[in-house]
Amino acid sequence: MTATTDGSTEAAYPRAVTEGRVTPTISAAPKEVRTAAAPDARPPGDDVLTAARTAAERSVEHLLGRQDPQGWWKGDLATNVTMDAEDLLLRQFLSILDDDTLRAAALFIRGEQRADGTWATFHGGPGDLSATIEAYVALRLAGDLPDAPHMARAAAWVREHGGIAASRVFTRIWLALFGWWKWDDLPELPPELMFFPKWVPLNIYDFGCWARQTIVPLTVVSAERPVRPAPFPLDELHTDPARPVPPARPAPLVSWDGVFQRLDRGLHLYHKVAPRRLRRLAMDSAARWIIERQENDGCWGGIQPPAVYSVIALHLLGYDLDHPVMRAGLASLDRFAVWREDGARMIEACQSPVWDTCLATVALADAGVSPDHPALVAAAGWMLDEEVRRPGDWAVRKPELPPGGWAFEFQNDNYPDIDDTAEVVLALRRVRHPDPERVEAAVRRGVRWNLGMQSRGGGWGAFDADNTSPFPNRLPFCDFGEVIDPPSADVTAHVVEMLAVEGRADDPRTRRGVQWLLAEQEPFGAWFGRWGVNYVYGTGSVVPALIAAGIPAGHPAVRRAVDWLRSVQNADGGWGEDLRSYHEPKWIGRGESTASQTAWALLALLAAGERDTEAVTRGVRWLTATQRADGSWDEPWFTGTGFPWDFSINYHLYRQVFPLTALGRYVHGDPFAALADGRPGHPGKV
Repeated sequence: MTATTDGSTEAAYPRAVTEGRVTPTISAAPKEVRTAAAPDARPPGDDVLTAARTAAERSVEHLLGRQDPQGWWKGDLATNVTMDAEDLLLRQFLSILDDDTLRAAALFIRGEQRADGTWATFHGGPGDLSATIEAYVALRLAGDLPDAPHMARAAAWVREHGGIAASRVFTRIWLALFGWWKWDDLPELPPELMFFPKWVPLNIYDFGCWARQTIVPLTVVSAERPVRPAPFPLDELHTDPARPVPPARPAPLVSWDGVFQRLDRGLHLYHKVAPRRLRRLAMDSAARWIIERQENDGCWGGIQPPAVYSVIALHLLGYDLDHPVMRAGLASLDRFAVWREDGARMIEACQSPVWDTCLATVALADAGVSPDHPALVAAAGWMLDEEVRRPGDWAVRKPELPPGGWAFEFQNDNYPDIDDTAEVVLALRRVRHPDPERVEAAVRRGVRWNLGMQSRGGGWGAFDADNTSPFPNRLPFCDFGEVIDPPSADVTAHVVEMLAVEGRADDPRTRRGVQWLLAEQEPFGAWFGRWGVNYVYGTGSVVPALIAAGIPAGHPAVRRAVDWLRSVQNADGGWGEDLRSYHEPKWIGRGESTASQTAWALLALLAAGERDTEAVTRGVRWLTATQRADGSWDEPWFTGTGFPWDFSINYHLYRQVFPLTALGRYVHGDPFAALADGRPGHPGKV
């Protein structure tokens, strides 16, 4: 719990890897790791600045070449094969699975299998039970036989790790759609949740927006309990096919788990006696809610999972596939597909054009590209067109707050996010746009909206204010990923940095944000990374924000952060942090050096006045030595976070934009550094 200024408390994302605070012992960490291209040699002529300038110029050219003619950038967003498997299962459920799609998806899924027969959820990670089960089923749909060596290895591993019964709820829901699992053996999710007012615990607005968009359609699926004929049995994935659900002892009644387990039993009984009229009204309410939130391009929230479940729910309620809502929804799912040169088809869980565009704009500007360069002007114009000017779900808790802000995706007017809004404002301030009044108006609305979305404790969440109920995470249904949206250090830092650039460093709300950040620092000096991996990301976000807000570089919090970053620098000069740091303290700050994480560490050190230190010099050398000939960097490791540990992301543009930003600031300095000294200045502002 995090103390608030009024003496109350609010739930916050745990700052430790396990319950309570965890201070890692550095000596207990894995041995230092090196990349294959560890740059032991110094740059030619031992001139680090010259090498950095040359690398930045190559990177600028590369990034400019990737801009869309409309002004935006978007890199691929890679997650794991559950996206691909569930896309195939949806199409099988709707009887629209075609051979070309099946063949291409199977090609991708096979290519992601590990030598031990499993599928991981991030590069270099361990096998994941649910991902392996879903990938296996997808390949069975594609005609791969159970006795094929790669399938037999996968099935054996699944059995060794508890079989289908040990998989997460969402995996078993997909299997229940085809009779491979019983609906009675799944947690209940009644559609009558739609009638809960916002002040009642477990109303739909107690859930984070991503969970809310998924749970509402799943209440319909849970009520209808559909079963399509299974195209084959899955006995080989049970530890004991005769008893697929091993008996389990319930949790003690005095525990929260025990309370919610018994609540779930009660809901199963209610399912059998639910008044038919009330249930129909609830499902109709869910359908209206779903349809009202469909975006203009047919998607829901710009992310794939809610779209999949929304299509299923509406289909169960009688919407045929030719209905305009269904046609648009299915067409939107096709836009999540990335077709590769080898014929494989990968499904993106989401698309990140606004985020990628504002980060690319910042990177190019900080690398010395002129504020009125056509590429930056085009990017600013596109971002201005993407501004969200109408209320969304956030207005349930903030009904008096005028809209204004930016979402993450191409289409997502219901869920603009606080992080994107802050970064878009920072990007727009770096551009000399031909219509400055339009920029000023959009920035003014974005700043006002961000300020209004501050949570009571002083921090900012990603999509909602005060989305901190302790109950949703305890539901038996919610055994996968975060389902609430409490304030996080990285989002709060970006907002604080933006407010400081806007001349609001002394605003009481900014100061509350600063105090919240200072209170969230770990004893060992870092900040937890909610939306990026992990403490390197959190620290790389917070330190520049604190400096921008006027915290001196000599402040104890800044010095602790600097000392921690120095202590976890790899022998090759870079920084890396494995996703296992989310639940294994020995991995905190440890992992293969990556371009994005090295850049985050450098951004913090540069902001803290460490430009001419050995740590920064070595980090810059690593970036310049590992750059590819075309000006890009390679990065198979996942450094983005959807849900800490449970859902990981490889943003393919991170490896380009963050190194360029770091090199640009190393060569040219921080364009807003003067603000920390009390001097005015908005690069690009007219």
